[in-house]
Amino acid sequence: MISKKAKYALKALKVLGQEFGNQKPVLISYIAEQERIPKKFLEAILLDLRNHGILQSQKGKGGGYMLRIPPEEVSFAKVLRIIDGPISPTLCVSLYFYGKCDDCADEHTCTLRNVMRNWRDANLHVLEQNTVADLLENKVTLEPTQTTPNLS
Repeated sequence: MISKKAKYALKALKVLGQEFGNQKPVLISYIAEQERIPKKFLEAILLDLRNHGILQSQKGKGGGYMLRIPPEEVSFAKVLRIIDGPISPTLCVSLYFYGKCDDCADEHTCTLRNVMRNWRDANLHVLEQNTVADLLENKVTLEPTQTTPNLS
C-alpha cells in the first residue's frame, strides 16, 4: 500500500500537469483546495518533489509550483521512490535501495528472494508504465491485462 503522502503527491502532480506549458506557477492553496490536501502537508510534499527535480518553484507574488519536466516523463515509480522510498517488498531485491536482509543466511539460495523479485517486477512494470500524463488522460493501464484469480 502506498502512503497517503504518495497519494497526495500524485494528486498534486495531476493538477500541476493540467497547467504544464502555461509557464505560470500554480498556488499551493489552489492545489490543496482542488484535491482536498492539507496545505502544510502539501508544502512538504511539493518541496520533496522540487528537491528531486520534478518541480520548480517561484517565490513572491504570483509564485507557486510548476512541473519542471513534461507529465509523460513523470512515472508513478519515480514519484513513489521520492516519497516512499523502495518499491520492492524487501531490500535484498531493491534496484535503488539494496540492502542485505539481517535474517538471511545466503541470499543466493533464498527461495523467498525469488518470489520477492517477481513481486517487485510485476509492480514495477505497472508503476513505470503509468505517468502523470496518463492521469490527465484518465488512461492508467495495467498492461498486460490479466484476469484476477477467483479467491472465493
